[in-house]
Amino acid sequence: MNRKLILLGACAAIAAYVVLQIAPTGGTPAAQAPENKAIVSIQMPDIQGNAVIGEKVFQNACISCHGPNGTGVDGAGPPLIHKIYEPGHHADEAFQRAVANGVRSHHWSFGDMPPIEGLTRGDVKMVLAYIRTIQRANGIN
Repeated sequence: MNRKLILLGACAAIAAYVVLQIAPTGGTPAAQAPENKAIVSIQMPDIQGNAVIGEKVFQNACISCHGPNGTGVDGAGPPLIHKIYEPGHHADEAFQRAVANGVRSHHWSFGDMPPIEGLTRGDVKMVLAYIRTIQRANGIN
């Protein structure tokens, strides 16, 4: 199973949990994301529909490892806007399993991703809508 897809799923799960549990009481805003340099540069599309919910979840739960808009954080976590995570290589279910079960490091040297508690499959689905929207805007189909 692809670890990156699992890692993305885990981040999605964390983000949803944070949005539902922490954000209303002052969760971590995206502005507090690590200052480390992004691993990849991207073009941001307009975010609409379920991706808007996914963006909020991502910003609250995944940004510390995967960086703003999934561009990765040098020394912390891989970019999700990368061809390794294209749907044909890491299907949505791989992300779901990563969140639920964790994943051993295999594409990057950031270490293993632990399972993420508190996020539902629906939460992860919203984060995937966000990540897939950005991927498509950057030629990752």
